[in-house]
Amino acid sequence: MKRVMLIVAYDGTNYHGWQMQPNAVTIEQILNEKLSELLKEDIQVIGASRTDAGVHAEGNVAVFDTNTSIPGEKISYALNHLLPEDIVIQESFEVEPDFHPRKCDSIKTYQYRILNRNFNLPVKGRNAYHFYRKLDLDKMREAAAYFVGKHDFKNFCSSHTQAKSTIRIIYSFDIEEEDEEIVLTVSGNGFLYNMVRMLTGTLLDVGTGRMSPDKIPELLAAKERVHSPNTAPARGLTLLDIEYL
Repeated sequence: MKRVMLIVAYDGTNYHGWQMQPNAVTIEQILNEKLSELLKEDIQVIGASRTDAGVHAEGNVAVFDTNTSIPGEKISYALNHLLPEDIVIQESFEVEPDFHPRKCDSIKTYQYRILNRNFNLPVKGRNAYHFYRKLDLDKMREAAAYFVGKHDFKNFCSSHTQAKSTIRIIYSFDIEEEDEEIVLTVSGNGFLYNMVRMLTGTLLDVGTGRMSPDKIPELLAAKERVHSPNTAPARGLTLLDIEYL
C-alpha cells in the first residue's frame, strides 16, 4: 500500500464544490470515480482544501492510498485521460504513508480577480467578478494591510463556520492592477469558511467609499460578531497554491 499525492487544478463553475454531496456533482466525487476506474480499486481521496461551489483551483492537493504497481509520478498522465477537461492533474507523486494534507502546517494562497469595467466580458465571466464601480486601490491596499498578521477573523467568516478557533495568520495581502482586472492575492496559514470572499467584500466596500480603511482594526478587535460584510461571488476566487512547511 502506498499513498499518492495529486496536485489538482479545476474550473469550479460546473461543480458544487470539492466535498462529496448526496445529490450534486463535486470534484471529490469525480476523482474518486475516475481513480477507482483507473486502478480497479475503491479509491477515496482526502482533500487539503474543501473549496465551495463555483470556486476554482490551480494547486489544490489530494492524497489517496492504493495497491497499484503504477509509479506515483505516472498516475497523473493516466488519470488525465479519464477526467473531464475542466479537471486536470498537474502532478502526482508518492508521499509518506502517514501524510495528511489537512493536518500538516502549510501556507495557502488564494487569488480573487475583479473585472473592473463598465460592462462584463463573457470570456472572463467564469473566473472573475464583474464590478462596474470605480475602485480606490490605494484605500483598498491600506485596508488590506490591517489584515496582515495574527488576528481573530470571527467578523470575516460565515456564521456557519465550524472551526474550533477563528484565529488565523495572514502572511501577505497584495492588490495589483492588470489591465482592467484588479487581482487580490492573500497567503495565510489557513482560511475560515467564506473568509477570503468576505475579506474581498469588505475591501470592495472600502474601495467604493462605503467604509473607511481605519474601520478594519475596530472590526478585528471586536469581541462579538458585529460585521456582516458582503460575500463576493465564488467565481472570482481561485486556490493558487498550498505550500507544506
